[in-house]
Amino acid sequence: MSLCEVRYEIPAAAADAADAALLDGGCEAWSVLEDAIARRAWVIGILPDPAAAREAWREIAVRLEGAGVPVTAEPAVRALGEADWRDSYKAHFKPWRFGRLHWVPVWERGRHAVPPGDSVLWLDPGLAFGTGNHETTRLCVERLVALAGGDDVRRQRVLDAGCGSGILALSAVQLGFRDVAGFDHDAEAVRVSGENAALNGLSGRVQFFVGDLVTGLAGRTADLLLANIQADVLMRFARELTAAVAPGGTLILSGILAAENDRVRAAFAAVTPGWAVEARTLGEWSDVQLTRPSGAAR
Repeated sequence: MSLCEVRYEIPAAAADAADAALLDGGCEAWSVLEDAIARRAWVIGILPDPAAAREAWREIAVRLEGAGVPVTAEPAVRALGEADWRDSYKAHFKPWRFGRLHWVPVWERGRHAVPPGDSVLWLDPGLAFGTGNHETTRLCVERLVALAGGDDVRRQRVLDAGCGSGILALSAVQLGFRDVAGFDHDAEAVRVSGENAALNGLSGRVQFFVGDLVTGLAGRTADLLLANIQADVLMRFARELTAAVAPGGTLILSGILAAENDRVRAAFAAVTPGWAVEARTLGEWSDVQLTRPSGAAR
């Protein structure tokens, strides 16, 4: 595969704002790389060819400037060899843990020590979203770990809408959930999710498939539905998401900037009267957890 990289250096202090602008805009081909020691940061995109790269950059530059990130020059564009682009994402993914579950890059296998009694999920996210290093994923994972403490965990149906690298669905299996599925509109994400299942000896334990928030949810009901996407998409599909939650079930929403949380809760409150609602904030990001009453009709 022949791809090219677009790289633009931004002020280190603007890294969070740039990251938020990219995630909020659903800019999946772009990311922010930080060097904390040197106090430098870059916006990086991986595109099919130089023409596509420069066209995409024009849109990204507008998003960055709208978020207060200065753009005063043209980015550097270079062709990537296959080894270059396959390894470009590795700088973003560092091992981390929450409770007894660890999320570790597969290239750290053999070097990362896992304490007795703990579990590990080895991941190679490729270019799919989902390493756990971003606050939006961590918020979901923390909710998932908390819910895994229930007595009926093995009977609960889990559905991960927008599975990315498969991190949430595979974490659910590691935590004891038995009936787990995940989907993404991006076929590459579904492929990467399957590869990560194989890395952990979990092939066949999660049903991964291509779908969007209409086709992926159609005819499905979950006791635990996870949707780490972005606020405007979540609000647009509030009815589809809530309709897929079983009585007594839980819907976890993430990918929400803290400043957007009130709007998201209001949008979902309009279609979920009587549901219990909780929200948390982590840095600039937040989540919403909604619990449908047992026996509630829709």
